[in-house]
Amino acid sequence: MPGTDARESARTVVESLELLPHLPELPARGPGADMIGRSLGLLAELYAHVEPSGWRFSDRPGRDSRRADSWLGEDLDALEEFTQGYTGLLKIQAVGPWTLAASVERRSGEAALGDPGARRDITASLAEGLRLHAEDVRRRVPGARLVVQLDEPSLTSVLTGRVPTASGYRTHRAVDRSVVEGALRQVIGSVDAPFVVHSCAPSVPIALLRRSGAAAVSLDFGLLTERDDEVIGEAVEGGTLLFAGVVPSAEGPMSDPGGSVEGVRKLWRRLGLDPAALGRAVAITPTCGLAGASPARARAVLATSARAAKALVDNPE
Repeated sequence: MPGTDARESARTVVESLELLPHLPELPARGPGADMIGRSLGLLAELYAHVEPSGWRFSDRPGRDSRRADSWLGEDLDALEEFTQGYTGLLKIQAVGPWTLAASVERRSGEAALGDPGARRDITASLAEGLRLHAEDVRRRVPGARLVVQLDEPSLTSVLTGRVPTASGYRTHRAVDRSVVEGALRQVIGSVDAPFVVHSCAPSVPIALLRRSGAAAVSLDFGLLTERDDEVIGEAVEGGTLLFAGVVPSAEGPMSDPGGSVEGVRKLWRRLGLDPAALGRAVAITPTCGLAGASPARARAVLATSARAAKALVDNPE
C-alpha cells in the first residue's frame, strides 16, 4: 500500500475488502518496510542489514533488523485495532524463499542463490519465522482464518537461470525444479493454512506450484496467453484457486467492474468450465502491488476489485 500511515492503510484494507482483508505493507517508510526487508525481519535466527548494493546477510541483528521489527509491530497493532470482533479470512504475506535467495547477498556480495547451503538456511528460517508470525496474528485476531501469500516474482528467473551475478556479466545457474519445489513445499507446510503463491512476472510455473502444495496461484491476468489455457484448466479442475489480477495497479484508466472480468469469463468459456463455479474458483485482485499508486488510486483499485468480484458471481456468463 502507498503512504506511511499504518492505521489509515489498515482501515482502508479492512473497509474495502470485507471478505479477504490483509496485513498491509508500507514500503514508502524505507528499508525494513520494503517487501524484502519485511520478510527478512520475519526470519528466525537469520539477520540482514542494508548495504549500498541492497540487503546483505549479517551475523547479528542491527539497526535495520530492529527497524523492520518495529514497523511490523506497528502494522500488526493497526490491523488488530481495525479487526476487533472480526471473523473470516485474513491474508498475511511474505517473500518466498527463492525471491529472497535471489535478492539478498552473502557477505561476499553475491546473491545467496548461488550457495546451496544458504538457500537451505533461508528456507528453514522462513518456515519457522512464518509459523511464529502466524501464531502472533492468530493471537491478535482470534476470529481469523489465515491465508498465507508467498510473493515469488523472481521464481521464473531462478528456474531459467536469468538471475544476474553481482558483476552483471553472468547469471546464476538455473536451480533444479525438484529443489525449487522441495523448498516451497517446506515453507508451505510450515503453517496450517492455505497458501497463495503470487507472481506478477510472465510464465508463472503453475504446475510446479500446485505440486508444492499451493492452494491458489495469483498472477497478472494480462500476461496470460492462450498457450497457458491447458495448464490453467488442469489446475482449476484439480481444485487450485486462481487469483486473477485484472484491475490495473498503476495510474491510468480502469474498466467498469463488469468489464474488468470479461477476460476471465472468456477464459472460462475457452476452457469449457461451468460458469457457476467462477465464484468459487476465482478471486479478483489488482494486477500487482499498490505501493506506487496514490492513496486515492489504491482505494479505487481495491473498491473496483471487490465490485468486479461481485459482478463475476452475479453474472458469470
